[in-house]
This record gives sequence, C-alpha cells and structure tokens, in this order.
Amino acid sequence: MTHKQILQPAGWAAPRGYANGVAASGRQIFVAGQIGWNERCEFDSDDFIAQVRQALLNVRAVLAEAGARPEHIVRMTWYLVDKREYLARGREVGQAYREVLGRDYGIAMSAVQVAALMEDRAKVEIEVTAVVPG
Repeated sequence: MTHKQILQPAGWAAPRGYANGVAASGRQIFVAGQIGWNERCEFDSDDFIAQVRQALLNVRAVLAEAGARPEHIVRMTWYLVDKREYLARGREVGQAYREVLGRDYGIAMSAVQVAALMEDRAKVEIEVTAVVPG
C-alpha cells in the first residue's frame, strides 16, 4: 500500500498531469522555492526549459538531504514569470519533469504567474511538500 492517496471527487473530470488533492501519512519535508540556478547560485542558461530542469534538479537534491525521493512529493507550486511560455512549451516542461522526477503525477499542483521573482534572471520557482512514509 502506498503512503499517498489521490483525492478525486466522484463525477469530476480527471486532471491531466496533476491530482486535485493528495492525502499522505509520514514525515513531512518542506522544500523552499527552487529556481533554475546551479549549486553555486549561478545561472547556466536563460532558457526557460533549462531553468525548469535545473529547478527540478535542485528540488530533487534538497529532497535527498532528507532521505526523500520524487515519489514522496505530495504538493508542488510553480511560480512563473510568463505563463504563455509555460503553456507554449508544455511538452518540453513535461519531458524535463519526467527526466528529473519520473512519471508520478499524483501530486497536488498549482501554477501561478507572478510579476517577478527575487532573482532577476529567474523564470520559474518551484516549491514542494513531500511526505516520507513512517
């Protein structure tokens, strides 16, 4: 039995690429917003997809510090400077997601367009909550 339960109300259309809700039990891990820079706090690219990939790698690295893996993620929030680029490059976003985090879409996700992020070159910031089974 998994430690996560997907919450899908009867009669609701199934979401694509995320879950409407997730219930989980275990040790909670909270990962601060991660942007698309490397471990030296330097941007290797201004490309949106490169920054998405790096932000996801950063999330994965922080999770690992707690003994958590991508399949433990239960909630994810994306802060985007340009929602149109996110939507236009959705296939590439999905590919980067699968390459870094795998194919678990049983995650309650939100995506929000913001006027700016704290780092001027940042195009995306991703924060997550994970639950490691007890």
